[in-house]
Amino acid sequence: MFHPRRTLRALLLPLTAGLALTALPAQTAQAAATLTNAGFEADGAGAAVPAGWSEYGDTGASFTESGGHDGGHRLSHWSSAAYKVETYQYLSGLTDGAYKLTAWVRSGGGQKSAYLALRNCGGAEQRTDLPVSASGWIRIVVPVRVTGNRCTVSVNSDANAGNWINVDDLTFTSGTGGLAIKGADISSLAKSEAKGGVYRTASGTTADPVAVLKNAGMNYARLKVWVNPADGYNDKARVLATAKRVKAAGQKLLVDFHYSDIWADPGAQTKPTAWAGHAYSRLRTDVYQHTYDVLDALKAQGTTADMVQVGNEINGGMLWSEGSTDNWGRLAGLLNSGYAAVKAVDPSTPVALHLAKGGDLAGTRWWFDSAVANGVRFDAIGLSYYGYWHGTLTDFQTTLDDAASRYGKPVFVAETAYPFRLDSDDAHENIIDLPGELVSGYPATAAGQLAWMNSVANIVEAVPNGRGLGVFYWEATWTAVDGNGWDPADAASGNGWENQALFGYDDRALSSTAWFGHR
Repeated sequence: MFHPRRTLRALLLPLTAGLALTALPAQTAQAAATLTNAGFEADGAGAAVPAGWSEYGDTGASFTESGGHDGGHRLSHWSSAAYKVETYQYLSGLTDGAYKLTAWVRSGGGQKSAYLALRNCGGAEQRTDLPVSASGWIRIVVPVRVTGNRCTVSVNSDANAGNWINVDDLTFTSGTGGLAIKGADISSLAKSEAKGGVYRTASGTTADPVAVLKNAGMNYARLKVWVNPADGYNDKARVLATAKRVKAAGQKLLVDFHYSDIWADPGAQTKPTAWAGHAYSRLRTDVYQHTYDVLDALKAQGTTADMVQVGNEINGGMLWSEGSTDNWGRLAGLLNSGYAAVKAVDPSTPVALHLAKGGDLAGTRWWFDSAVANGVRFDAIGLSYYGYWHGTLTDFQTTLDDAASRYGKPVFVAETAYPFRLDSDDAHENIIDLPGELVSGYPATAAGQLAWMNSVANIVEAVPNGRGLGVFYWEATWTAVDGNGWDPADAASGNGWENQALFGYDDRALSSTAWFGHR
């Protein structure tokens, strides 16, 4: 935890406090092609202006102190009064090209804004917000393309009294950033619309939600497949129909096989009724034939899957009890049947395995170590990460980075979400409905929802070696509509998730859809 220690700060206020940057002289005398004092170790604690850096604004709020990420000291922004400050360093003599700023950060949250920026680099300023993490350090990146041989590295706070950030161990090196996947699961959409669900733009105009989300920047849709659900939705026929809409909108498609007639997740992996009496050898054939059948039909109508999940949140395996992790040999056989079917339809389609262990390093290692040891084939790793269930953002980053490195595979968030309010829009109790269930620093507002999604996206973007593929928001379109509840066998069942959709109780797209615009 951060404990600000300030000594005689009033004596150290620079005369330039409050001046705009344009009023300051260019720092050409100090400029270099590499960052100076990037770990804030040159001065020890209490430096008003760290060596190699410049400040403006409420400069008394920017200083070095003990407690670095890797080393003895760090840069901190803090003041007992509201403040606005920038700590920056001007680089020149750069070779034009793609660069990436990397830094380790912490933040207590509450600021109007707290971010790293690269500006005056020849193009648009690039920013990355600091996630709220009061204890554990988190690595974030800011990519930029330099033209004109120069760039300014900037740490910014626009803060209320008592707000704080820590920044340490910056690097500015060649590299690129951004996310290939900015997606959402919209499996609920077809049934919602059939039951009278309406979707609107932010201004209130009735609109196609697929188009609304695409216009916000969504480029990938995730659709679950059940085998023979009681309500006839999320089956092969419905997935084929929605896939046409997805592809017509220019989006890619992730097909998520549950291998069940109902929800498959860590607590339930129930075999489809049609497969219930089948022996293990027959189940392997079932998995192959079902997977092939759905994917081949998608290909035949011109909507080939761009990625496939063999199983959904398969922490304990799938098709219980035969496919339980209690018998890895059998589970491996079922997973490889699915993999083979995907490749038989299109050898270029990547296959992902999906766990709900976003912040569980030991559990993720155990599962994938076991999979590798048993010859399971896969191309990508998907993790569910809900901050109210799966650990801190630091836990999430540690797990995600380790999975990418340990198995040499790209990683992505298959599911995440956050509430924009806590009350219900129907009679069914929401799954997250109490203030104490929220992640500290992220309120249940559209702004809090957006901040959460940006934090998750920024952590995925920071996965080393470009292995962070992106993020899928879970059930963006699952608003409260009579008849579209959680239980496909019960038309009267309600929805416990409408406060985590990306459309409000007035059916309008929320401002949080802006997260799809992540670079």
